[in-house]
Amino acid sequence: MATLSAHHVGITVTDLEETLAFYRDTLDLSVADRFSVGGEAFADAVGVEGASAEFAHLEADGTRIELVEYDPEARGSPAAGLNQPGATHVGLSVDDLDRFAATLPDDVPTISEPRTTETGTKILFLRDPEGNLIELLEA
Repeated sequence: MATLSAHHVGITVTDLEETLAFYRDTLDLSVADRFSVGGEAFADAVGVEGASAEFAHLEADGTRIELVEYDPEARGSPAAGLNQPGATHVGLSVDDLDRFAATLPDDVPTISEPRTTETGTKILFLRDPEGNLIELLEA
């Protein structure tokens, strides 16, 4: 069997520019690449007739986060809660979660203040401009 290695975590968004600005400016991730993909092979591969997409790849200390905005876009799928099957989130570690949380702009929605779990890990969940969940943690 072939050896697999992680390449990226993908998040589909409706507004690439706004969401990219959040990950770049608020979370301080660096933009590694931007590109567009279209054509029949891409549409067939993603199972969306006539699809094309704009992509941005961000680097988070060895983890690549891929933001993708599709044309045509799909609507009507609510963001799942963490306890729902199929729910996804991106986990990012920080050295001092309280300090980082204090620097977040007031308009960034968080689920709670930083909390220390029974395992000793301090966590904070927030949402990007599209409603996608991001877990910040201090192990």
